[in-house]
Amino acid sequence: MLTGLQVAVLGGDARQLEIIRKLTELDAKVYLVGFDQLEQSFAGAVKEKLEELPFNELDVIVLPVAGLQSTGEVETVFSPHHLRLTKDMLARTPDHCVVFTGISPTALTKLAEQTGKKLIRLLDRDDVAIYNSIPTAEGAVMMAIQHTDFTIHGSTVAVLGMGRVGMSVARTFDSLGANVKLGARRSEHLARAIEMGLTPFSIDELPKEAESLDIIINTIPSLVITAQAIAKMKPHTLIIDLASKPGGTDFQFAKKRGIKSILALGLPGIVAPKTAGQILAGVITDLLKDIDMMKGD
Repeated sequence: MLTGLQVAVLGGDARQLEIIRKLTELDAKVYLVGFDQLEQSFAGAVKEKLEELPFNELDVIVLPVAGLQSTGEVETVFSPHHLRLTKDMLARTPDHCVVFTGISPTALTKLAEQTGKKLIRLLDRDDVAIYNSIPTAEGAVMMAIQHTDFTIHGSTVAVLGMGRVGMSVARTFDSLGANVKLGARRSEHLARAIEMGLTPFSIDELPKEAESLDIIINTIPSLVITAQAIAKMKPHTLIIDLASKPGGTDFQFAKKRGIKSILALGLPGIVAPKTAGQILAGVITDLLKDIDMMKGD
């Protein structure tokens, strides 16, 4: 139980609702900021204006997955008002106050450093990334179906990167009957591809492979789908880039060549916000049960 814990949830999207639900179920006192237009109510949660939050009593602040914008503003889909978390506000919280975020843009990292607050980046955690790879893979399937006129079954699909997301995506498309090729650099990743029954190739060989591909799914956050590779692709080839901004594709050249390319960010929150929220809620509440972490011992 989290009885007595005071938590402020600032903005966010539908994923935040699952976090709020879990926190209130565990008896935490929850302040909701940026939820003016939310009709749903939660026992133990109260709506509050940002400037009226009891910052000096807060044990936890939960930010949206995207953290803060460069201006310090907090994105929210449940309020028309602008929310801006300032250095003064964060500095007023107790020393043990913990800030949860999905990712940490420069503005948020700097703010946490200036105020000496512990910042927990949930999307950096292996468990969250692995859980999130499931709705990400399903979202990639959805996009492949929506943006092609052929079946996944029997098509040739290249998955670039054999990390936590790449492995789930490759396995999912393979199970749907695609001829999956796995592009990677590390020898152990190429070996894993063989163990999974996939066809491995070195990322450097993508230009040679490109002509045979119907769909390319990238998970590597650096430029790997180059103009050289795009020039060899068939007109119907679809590129789905799952890597963080700016992706790993030369989108400008793809557009010039008429190759459809999509930077698909935040798929878990788009295709399965309830599940994605439950993943975050589970990890947050597990961490909050660690009293030593809360006290900074």
